[in-house]
Amino acid sequence: MKIAVVGTGYVGLVTGTCFAETGNQVTCVDIDSRKVEKLNKGKLTIYEPGLDVIFERNTKEGRLKFTTNLAEGIKEAQVIFLALPTPPGEDGSADLKYILGVANDLGPILENYTVIIDKSTVPVGTAEKVHERIAKNAKVEFDVVSNPEFLREGVAVEDFMKPDRVVIGTKSEKAKRVMEKLYAPLVRQGNPIIFMDERSAEMTKYAANAFLAMKITFMNEIANLCEKTNANVDDIRRGIGTDSRIGKRFLFAGIGYGGSCFPKDVQALEKTASDYDYDFKILKSVMKVNEKQKTKLMPHLKKYFNGDLKGKTIALWGLAFKPHTDDIREAPALYNIKELRKAGAKVVVYDPEAMENVREVVGKKVKYAKNPYEALQGADALMIMTEWPEFRTPDFEKMEGTLKNKVIFDGRNLYELKDMKELGYTYFSIGRETAKA
Repeated sequence: MKIAVVGTGYVGLVTGTCFAETGNQVTCVDIDSRKVEKLNKGKLTIYEPGLDVIFERNTKEGRLKFTTNLAEGIKEAQVIFLALPTPPGEDGSADLKYILGVANDLGPILENYTVIIDKSTVPVGTAEKVHERIAKNAKVEFDVVSNPEFLREGVAVEDFMKPDRVVIGTKSEKAKRVMEKLYAPLVRQGNPIIFMDERSAEMTKYAANAFLAMKITFMNEIANLCEKTNANVDDIRRGIGTDSRIGKRFLFAGIGYGGSCFPKDVQALEKTASDYDYDFKILKSVMKVNEKQKTKLMPHLKKYFNGDLKGKTIALWGLAFKPHTDDIREAPALYNIKELRKAGAKVVVYDPEAMENVREVVGKKVKYAKNPYEALQGADALMIMTEWPEFRTPDFEKMEGTLKNKVIFDGRNLYELKDMKELGYTYFSIGRETAKA
């Protein structure tokens, strides 16, 4: 099948590369000429484990191409994916200017029956708006389908190639047959393709992300209560996670969620509720709690240094919002860097993949270390923001020789309390007692 993907961001690049891997001819379109030039030279523009292997294979075999020319990119395409950004507006609504702009451009250049697929996360009613924009100038038959993505950064290739389910919103039988053929190689193990109307598919994506964000936030609230009652959130997580009605995932306490999906999607769903005159109280609480949770460790840090961080050097391990990605959107680390600098502290940071992205945002306001231990050299304290695997079993003896104080503020609960006590560290975490040296 000939496929066009408009947008080569995180979703578009994974989508295009993975469909090429199943034998399709894929052309990805983007207005950023520098990005397209880099991709055409065989260089990925995002970090995602496993993507490099199939990207290299499919570009070499000619199944995956890139262009800045929309008309050239969609020529003879049977399906066109719109994988464009929907950034939040000032009122929390999803900004559809990129999607609707491309929809305007598509109408006059469609040459044959085409299925236009909204892959971006979009509010209820977007498929209808896209259809209306294309129809103004279209001279051929087309359908607009909602096909939301459910990719987790860090395991996106596996999620795409072996999806739990594929959600497709369309009332068109013709479009349904095209979509069944397109996704058939990915659901051979029996995972379902779930068909529904366009509006329900659009709402499904928001409902899924909002529920997961709510689950994370609930555990963070439990963790905060644990700190006041001397209970242990790890024990509670195991105690409730073995209940099949609840499940084990998304129950780890920490310093809140970030990334490109949960913050934006929760906000957008709440805005949709408001537009329909519904007071979605749970989502309002989720957003409020999560915002506060990101800097949960700051009061402990300030108290440890008697309220004065001026001149102190604080090392941060982890900058990405989660491990196995270079994505720093809404990352708790950025919020803590801001608070630390406001308090007069010097900040030294290290992350395996996200350093350059932070440099573009923060610049020279922080110092960038070449490895975790260099970040600790002469630091007064360590704060852990992201649960990268390499942070889980560090050389604590080596750390002891570089840190001025044996104190760790862990926003991801990486270490066991008994181990930290035996090692003689003062150790602050989330929802557990403080281990004191």
